[in-house]
Amino acid sequence: MTRVIPVALTIALAFVAGAQSPAQPSNTARYTKSEIKQLVHDAHTPEQYQALAQYFRSRQQADEQQAQTEKAEWERLSGGVTSAAAKYPRPADSSRIQYENLSDRAQQMGQRAEHYEELLAKSQH
Repeated sequence: MTRVIPVALTIALAFVAGAQSPAQPSNTARYTKSEIKQLVHDAHTPEQYQALAQYFRSRQQADEQQAQTEKAEWERLSGGVTSAAAKYPRPADSSRIQYENLSDRAQQMGQRAEHYEELLAKSQH
């Protein structure tokens, strides 16, 4: 019995650590915040528009994937019955807030990607 607990704890920690890693497709370039800001400021060629559109699409997809993970966690945690005197925020509330934040950010990334895709289309005519 005493050996089972450390093994189970190790497996659980490995699972949590794996779930915390950011989901970014490996085929897209990785930019720092300042590089994206500079690229947005300087963008005027079709190649730059395409790079920005791809970057924002990959961010959108990563955020959507993380949001779905949080939604599943929110649904799992919401299944338990709690009393009216439960402390706020409950774990389910934290998951719901994280899901909503990720969904909003994914939508914003999608809008930014659409903007650069439109600029790309206009620049190629």
